[in-house]
Amino acid sequence: MSHIDFNVYHPQPLLIVISGPSGAGKDSILQGLKQSGLDIHFVVTATTRPRREHEVHGVDYFFLSKEEFARMIAQDELIEYAIVYNDYKGIPKQQVREALASGKDVIMRLDVQGAATVRKLAPEAVLIFITTASEEELVRRLKTRQTESVEDLSLRIATARQELKRVDEFDYVVVNEDGCLEQAVQTVISIIEAEHHRVHPRQVHL
Repeated sequence: MSHIDFNVYHPQPLLIVISGPSGAGKDSILQGLKQSGLDIHFVVTATTRPRREHEVHGVDYFFLSKEEFARMIAQDELIEYAIVYNDYKGIPKQQVREALASGKDVIMRLDVQGAATVRKLAPEAVLIFITTASEEELVRRLKTRQTESVEDLSLRIATARQELKRVDEFDYVVVNEDGCLEQAVQTVISIIEAEHHRVHPRQVHL
């Protein structure tokens, strides 16, 4: 009979990436995770876009000038960054390192390209792909937003269709069906809990 070494259980902090195409419900799932009471550090993104009236620096975003952001790029202080509608946004390395060092799991929301960047930097990150029950459902969600011009919507739909093809680059896939958000959130929580019970835990280095 084999015996368990009771000194073997040493949970390591996880670096978790929530990704997937536009319209899949990534923000809704993150909101559900925040309300779940889990002891997780939710990464705050740095951006050069102006702060809106209700937003708080350091909570919603780190609001930086383009000069400050350029300095962070030059000094390799960002895990990844992108230009979104003429403004820059990116993930500060130091924030993630400090949270991991404190023993907390770290969770970040990235587009599919950003997730691929993180996988190269930190192969032990947990990549979770959020999607809909079908491509048709995804397109319908994007159309019902009605927040973009016809041209922008067409581009977003085309991009989403390409992103759906990259699911094989991820560790897990979670289907966020219409009306089943709570179930999708619970599935993500179950993935996180299961990862903490691996015999050979992931060791994240950044």
